[in-house]
Amino acid sequence: MNISNHMALEVPLISARYARRFVEFMERRGVKRAALLNDSDITEDLLDDPDANISMQQITSVLQKADWLMNDDRAAFQFGQQLDLPSHGLLGFAVLGQDNPRQLISMIVQHLRVGLPLMDMELNSTGSIFHIRLRDTWGLGELTPCVTKMYMGSIHRISADVCRHFDIQFAFSAQRDAESWRSLAPDCEFRFDAPHNQITMALKGQPIPKNNTSLKFLLARNRNNPGETVRLANETLMQVREMIMSQPGRSCSTGNIARRLDISTRTLRQHLASAGTSFREVRVDIRENLATLYLRDTNVPLESIAEKLGFSDQASFTKAYRAWTGQTPGDVRKQSRKTQ
Repeated sequence: MNISNHMALEVPLISARYARRFVEFMERRGVKRAALLNDSDITEDLLDDPDANISMQQITSVLQKADWLMNDDRAAFQFGQQLDLPSHGLLGFAVLGQDNPRQLISMIVQHLRVGLPLMDMELNSTGSIFHIRLRDTWGLGELTPCVTKMYMGSIHRISADVCRHFDIQFAFSAQRDAESWRSLAPDCEFRFDAPHNQITMALKGQPIPKNNTSLKFLLARNRNNPGETVRLANETLMQVREMIMSQPGRSCSTGNIARRLDISTRTLRQHLASAGTSFREVRVDIRENLATLYLRDTNVPLESIAEKLGFSDQASFTKAYRAWTGQTPGDVRKQSRKTQ
């Protein structure tokens, strides 16, 4: 990987459930768990924790080992096909409730961008045709084909209810021919060595089926299990934390986060209250942690740190950091340099 900001690699951004599902997928293909997790800092306890998050460094360590262990270059796409909306968590379940196919596609992109931030996505539409172009913002290097195929497989799986045909373009070559790939998804056309990694899909022009088994299961479970309210609140909290970590600056507000989640600010506050916290508490906690990382592990000027974290000037940042920790940013940086 070619990433200039190595500190960003170590920030927990991705739900551990994705790592768990991937490890289980590889185990079914004969790859032992220990071989994948070796030197990754991902423990069994972390995989089994529904609230845990892992860093880009951890997930890419696993993917680098798995990439050369996959004896079929379609395997990553097949894994992506297993990531239906319920597999993306309770907010993924909530997306299933959309009656408007156009809104559904938009929410799918939004959800994947936040919940699985390995790649960014650019969505455009013309009439009933949607184009989603994947962009590598992390510098994935040799892992780009593997991650791209995972994304394409998941996008195909979760959009199939509302789209009738898919044209998938990969900006790399393939070992197997297009017909072999079509056996995985008969409604898809696969193209390789294309200019971009892009999927084009056409809406069916009919309402979303109301007999979706997964959605009915979710609704029934929510009616019979009040504890699901708490679980949904915790899932929302995880999404909010990920959004704040990716954009902790001045635009990070309750209103903006609620719009990105496609819920009202009142609903967002209710979910966070059910999770035992508030937007302000979550943002302060993340800003404090990021500030401390910048101060101890980088030489970024205090003025730049203040700007990155959304403060109007260095003085405001110093005042806030002292209120959080009892120390000034300058004191923490001096102590870190002495220790080093």
